[in-house]
Amino acid sequence: MRIRAFGLAAAVCAVPLVAQAPDARQQLIAYLNRIAFADLEKRAQAIAAIHTQAEAEQRKSAVHAKMLELIDGLPEKHGAVPVHSFGTLTGDGFHVEKIAYESLPGFYVTADVYVPDSKGPFPAVLLTPGHEPTAKLGQYNWGANLARAGVLSLAIDPVGQGERLQHFDPELGESKVGQGTGEHGMAAFSTLLIGDHVSRYFINDGIRGIDYLTERKDVDAAHIGAFGCSGGGTATAYLAAMDRRVKVAAVACYITSMQELLPKTGNQEAEQSIPHFLADGFDFGDWVEMAAPIPYAIVSTEDDMFPFAGARTTFEEAKRIYGLYNASDRIEWIHGPGRHGNLGPIGDQIVGFLVRNLKPGAPQPAYGQFHTEHREDLLVTKTGQVSNSLGGETIISLNRKRAQDLLSPKRAATAADIHAITKCVAQPGPAPTVNVVKTDNRDGFRVETIEMQSEPGVSVPGIVGVPEGAGAKPALLYLESIAIPALVARPDFATLVKGGRIVAAIQPRGTPGPSTGVQSNLLGPFNLISLRAMMVGKTLVGLRMDDAIRAINWLVSRTDVDESKIEIYGVGPLGVVALHTAALDARVSRTVIENTLADYTLALDAPLTRNLPEIALDGVLRKYDLPGLMLAIAPRTVAVLNPVDAVGQPLREEAAKKEVGYALSAHVRLYERAPGEPLPLN
Repeated sequence: MRIRAFGLAAAVCAVPLVAQAPDARQQLIAYLNRIAFADLEKRAQAIAAIHTQAEAEQRKSAVHAKMLELIDGLPEKHGAVPVHSFGTLTGDGFHVEKIAYESLPGFYVTADVYVPDSKGPFPAVLLTPGHEPTAKLGQYNWGANLARAGVLSLAIDPVGQGERLQHFDPELGESKVGQGTGEHGMAAFSTLLIGDHVSRYFINDGIRGIDYLTERKDVDAAHIGAFGCSGGGTATAYLAAMDRRVKVAAVACYITSMQELLPKTGNQEAEQSIPHFLADGFDFGDWVEMAAPIPYAIVSTEDDMFPFAGARTTFEEAKRIYGLYNASDRIEWIHGPGRHGNLGPIGDQIVGFLVRNLKPGAPQPAYGQFHTEHREDLLVTKTGQVSNSLGGETIISLNRKRAQDLLSPKRAATAADIHAITKCVAQPGPAPTVNVVKTDNRDGFRVETIEMQSEPGVSVPGIVGVPEGAGAKPALLYLESIAIPALVARPDFATLVKGGRIVAAIQPRGTPGPSTGVQSNLLGPFNLISLRAMMVGKTLVGLRMDDAIRAINWLVSRTDVDESKIEIYGVGPLGVVALHTAALDARVSRTVIENTLADYTLALDAPLTRNLPEIALDGVLRKYDLPGLMLAIAPRTVAVLNPVDAVGQPLREEAAKKEVGYALSAHVRLYERAPGEPLPLN
């Protein structure tokens, strides 16, 4: 055979995924929802127990501290905000200043400032748009109405939108990963590897925007508000909760309740999905209540994907908390007809709320419809993109620099770290219930179709190939993200069984991959479901490890299995599961992974990744990397076949050795395997 060893160690995967089994995705979502609803019930009890303003303040303080911990704090400020001017436009009763400010050194926030032509100082509003491609250009009507009412406003491009695409392709004229949700997801999973959450950058952009406003001589720093819709509503809710200088907030088409959201559309976006948010007892209401008792408008549309019923529930809860401050009249629920983002019919109420609370005693402002003749006149940069005009930093580049002080040394992973990072809970122990659905006889072996009850409500399908002959036999746990019929048809499956092994191929939770919910082809099909798992304190890798360890419990309970010869083989992203499983479970005598990411550091360093959400683990690089798992497995054998880079491309020999070299030994080997060649299991 032509398999050859490169040298001696280890392997986010590009193996194509097929359509999922009919209920695989829904079963996993239902499992995660059960955990979430239990968390929400505990939170409801905690909120119900708040009866005084002092108790409300105590929770606010605790929630604020915990939120900062969950996002790993906010970036350090660097003095006054550097501001770059790019011209002025004239409007009807106002003018627009085009600027870019640096929320971090070299990290530009493109913005339009709507300045009333009357005499200041003016109250001010930070305007944050939703995920619309035009970003700040779509804020003209809001800026014009506010300016004509005597309120200055700063309309910004959120990161990954408008002129701030982090992965802009000048030849395509668009983002390589998909504007908005794709860009945010790509940034989120990179920052996640070092234990950060991408929302820290969104919040910091807003904080530095407030800094800029307070530094302007024509702004009344005591009267600053914030308004945003959808993704901008998210950013506004976060900012109002975290920055006490925001004195008025209007949050549109975002506030609902998790009880209503999770069974319907579920979590929508990376920056909206903070790991442990639900597990630590939080809900949408906490964002509102942390801002109490400032004037606050929850703005909803009746047919929104953020459920209307959930907005009502949160409004009622927050109104009770506001009442403890004798401020129940300061919280409003503005709502109207239509789908997500349909604010036109209630625009006058939104502007009226902002003006009334930022300019006490001011009359209800006239509300009109204002448009620019040429939207592109509102662009700040010459090219329409920071990346090929101003240059500077991206979240990816900032994250790389930040990682330099946070990365774990190259060492063996510990069991405690693996449990803490993956949230795996399964242990070697009693065999789970396994039902043999049917048995088929083949040439020299039989195939058992099974259903394993990994835990209550979790059924894991699989097949088991059992060779002819008496006596205890070696066993192999086979993990690959393809449908069972395709697994049976794999040449490796029949060859291994006929060679005398019992081969158990299971489909750990979520496999084959879900065929819906893909926000970006590069993020892959497990983006939102991975985020959902992390919000309840779980990880997709850890859940699949639970299934794998329980499958091993079942294998060693079989009288026809030699428990001293248990092997595990993982392909693509399930190679990461195989490594983690073997590092925790000493019963695994040999580990083989194929077409698997060589190390997480590749994903940290790469400008783009593919399918990273399926294997991403919060803070993993502060504790260990994949070669560290190999060190933990040794002196048991590890075979790493055809390791890949962060976009799933095979690594050349020297590149592979560079990534995993510190784990290579006589026990950890690196191989090149051509199609059709046998697995190195002898």
